[in-house]
Amino acid sequence: MKILVANLGSTSFKYRLFDMADERQLARGGIERIGAAESSCFVEIGEHRSELVTAIPDHAAAVQLCLEQLTEPERGCLTNAGDVSAIGFKAVHGGRITGVQRVNDEVLTAMDEMSQVAPAHNPPYIAAMRQLADKLPDIPLVAAFETGFHETAPDRAKFYPAPYEWGVEHHVKRWGFHGASHRYIAGRIADLLGREDLRTISCHLGGSSSLCAIRGRESVGTSMGMSPQSGVPHNNRAGDFDPFALPVLMRATGKSLDELLDDLACRSGLLGLSGVSGDVRDLEAAASQGNARAQLALDVFVGETRRHLGGLLVELGGADVIVFTGGIGENGVDVRRRICGELSELGIELSDEKNNSAGGEAAIHAAASRSQVWVVPTNEEIVVARQAKELLEQGA
Repeated sequence: MKILVANLGSTSFKYRLFDMADERQLARGGIERIGAAESSCFVEIGEHRSELVTAIPDHAAAVQLCLEQLTEPERGCLTNAGDVSAIGFKAVHGGRITGVQRVNDEVLTAMDEMSQVAPAHNPPYIAAMRQLADKLPDIPLVAAFETGFHETAPDRAKFYPAPYEWGVEHHVKRWGFHGASHRYIAGRIADLLGREDLRTISCHLGGSSSLCAIRGRESVGTSMGMSPQSGVPHNNRAGDFDPFALPVLMRATGKSLDELLDDLACRSGLLGLSGVSGDVRDLEAAASQGNARAQLALDVFVGETRRHLGGLLVELGGADVIVFTGGIGENGVDVRRRICGELSELGIELSDEKNNSAGGEAAIHAAASRSQVWVVPTNEEIVVARQAKELLEQGA
């Protein structure tokens, strides 16, 4: 069984193709600037990489080009498009619908109901799924919702202290996201350490960031709430923000609610605080040159991550292991050091030498640390492929 996993942006399409017999990655590729006069495309099959510049009008055309590249007689890894058993999507928010689902009208309607909550994610996925269902009707489409991993969290971790009816009737709950990444970390660290009873805190830190408390292989709490805009600060999204500030800002700025929400979703977070960039690498470079706002953005990011880390430590009653993943988690040497700094009283202590030299999967804790600390690169795509395979095998 071969599964194509799609990662969509409003004008981009990235993919990986897996042979699920042994979970080998057969190919990967991507297309940028979909809908523009010229789209840039690449595909890697084995050691061979090819690039192309052409016009790709929509996501359905992007997938069709992808399948053409994968079925080329000399270089392709598929005999024909029918070799693809399903296209799996790392879907973000379906509200009342979660878990792993065959894409149909009901699923798309549920996703559309949450488009205001996930404006950067749901609309492009919905549009692409509709196009693909229309133009490639013989290939099953599978949505693996990011919220699904957090279904195991107790109700006390899901409900806001607001009118109960909001939660049960309008789905206003702490849904949590980055489910594929946290699910992968839960399984991978259990395999690495040979234990099924671990208390794990997964720190997925990148352009979008969240922390998750995991008991065994199940989520029991996470930093994100109703929307991907919540929790710790993101590259250009605010993270936690007091909603009662909005009417104050409406009066002070003359902006509408929609305009302020767009500011919070697109021009806040690290970018909004620093005025420089939403990329931690840029902020560290600017801070080293004396840029106070860049330093403030880094300080807020680290401080908020530590605040959520502390809450999840209490939820689990301590941590056997803390895992850093995502672009910042895997590469942010100084960020990891600052997040774990001065926590030796809590049994968390890094080895500077190991932290500075970490690459790939690596333990970075000091010998005296009661909690292990690891860097583990995530693999969200293989999680989606596994979930799609399981759904197909169940005959759904």
